[in-house]
Amino acid sequence: MELIILGATFFGFLVLGVPVAFAIGLSAICTILYEGLPVAVIFQQMMSGMNIFSFLAIPFFVFSGELMLHGGVADKIVQLAKNLVGHIRGGLGMSNVVACTLFGGVSGSPVADVSAMGAVMIPMMKKEGFDTDYAVNVTTHASLVGALMPTSHNMIIYALAAGGKVSIGALIAAGLLPALVLMVCMLVAAYAVAVKRGYPAGNFPGWPAVFRSFAAALPGLLIVGIILAGILSGVFTATESAAVAVTYTILLTFFIYRTMTLPNFLRAAAKAVKTTGVVLLLIGVSTMFQYLMGLYEVADFAGEMMSRVSTQPWVIFLLINVILFVLGTFMDMAATILICTPIFLPIAMKAGMDPVQFGMLMLINCALGLNTPPVGTTQFVGCAIGGISVGAVMRTILPFYAALIAALMFVTYVPAFSLWLPRLLMGYKG
Repeated sequence: MELIILGATFFGFLVLGVPVAFAIGLSAICTILYEGLPVAVIFQQMMSGMNIFSFLAIPFFVFSGELMLHGGVADKIVQLAKNLVGHIRGGLGMSNVVACTLFGGVSGSPVADVSAMGAVMIPMMKKEGFDTDYAVNVTTHASLVGALMPTSHNMIIYALAAGGKVSIGALIAAGLLPALVLMVCMLVAAYAVAVKRGYPAGNFPGWPAVFRSFAAALPGLLIVGIILAGILSGVFTATESAAVAVTYTILLTFFIYRTMTLPNFLRAAAKAVKTTGVVLLLIGVSTMFQYLMGLYEVADFAGEMMSRVSTQPWVIFLLINVILFVLGTFMDMAATILICTPIFLPIAMKAGMDPVQFGMLMLINCALGLNTPPVGTTQFVGCAIGGISVGAVMRTILPFYAALIAALMFVTYVPAFSLWLPRLLMGYKG
């Protein structure tokens, strides 16, 4: 009965339009009150969930991403991408995919990525005669690669939701190849739609222009290399790398590029504080939720239900993907990771999936939810920039969805995409 109350109140609050964090917390409170447990349990679980040293990485990575967003780094990355692939059919679309991938690497946030790249690329593509729905779909889907990059705070959230079963360093290394796969899938989709619609190709500016734009963008792109090199060499931990990222970004935007202004710095700080507050609230209330799920053995119950459908690992993985996708359509990425990881990670591991590989599956699937209504944060941002309705974008979204799902299937069923680099660079034994 307690499990029914927990699930029914949670989904009931969501249907009523209650924000996800409050829906999680209120459903946990209702269940605790029904159980007759002391109300102090609520606050104990919230504090224990937030009072973890590794979570210091989250505000730093968020702040670093906001500084990149407001510090003029995007313009240099866009120019590099345009010079590299702008001469291919549908050149601006291809440039958009590459630019989103590169900026996702330095920001680590799909929302920051679509905000920065969308503000530059969507108006530019519309001016060059590209349809608005195409410009928005390319931007919002390509921006999702930020969830897999070394600066992604969602990796930190997953590592801690996994309960110490996975190394943050291994996750950071594991995300690079899936990010590349996702970029290639998106390039194929963007090119296919461009050919079908007869979009023109741009002019190749020549290799000297490519090298000049690369030199201009290189200081911003170095943040990924600094984080990876520092962690792999043992100079600093994954948590300390976030502080290094902020320090480097401040030096870069203030003293190297000299594009950061005081008002933009204050805006970046304010947005980082707001985002961190939301994430920590989600972590706190999700810890309550996880406590109750552990108390009622939800993971065992879910595993038993799946085993009744099939005992084949590939079927189990497919079911997990479908469930995560459905939940991701109306839950925030962080909330989905925090709630679903304790449920589905043991099931996936029992079926033979490594926890690092499952982390990549989780991140891509949750990122897909960012582009799916009714939550669809990145899609709403992209549509607002493009001045187009969500419905109009959804009518032509299938090729881009197909690209994301193809990348998800590669990561789900080919472990090497997630595990090769951690094994090569870190000697990971998983």
